[in-house]
Amino acid sequence: MLELSKLKKLLGVKSCDKTKDIPLQFALDDTQDTILNYCNLKELPVALETTAYRMAMDLYRNESPGEESTPLGTVSSISEGDASTSFKSPTTEFKDHLLKDYKAQLRRFRKVGFR
Repeated sequence: MLELSKLKKLLGVKSCDKTKDIPLQFALDDTQDTILNYCNLKELPVALETTAYRMAMDLYRNESPGEESTPLGTVSSISEGDASTSFKSPTTEFKDHLLKDYKAQLRRFRKVGFR
């Protein structure tokens, strides 16, 4: 079972700071759902808890849940005539990489699923 208090300690958030509890719990829940869905599991194995905390930390730091606006992403294009700059969405860009960074650990627990 993933614990909010442990995630707070890992991120350096004071345990008395309740203002971040909802976004942090969301990061834990989303991470657990992602792992369970990818691996076709009903329960998170103890051996994947460390990986889950790492994923939750990455998710919290990169997606900033609970913030009204998301930070600008990387520059995707620049135009000189009439000075235009476009950015990639950091959320979309990050989601693509989050699972990829942890697939090696998750594959060991992946089960074949039929729908």
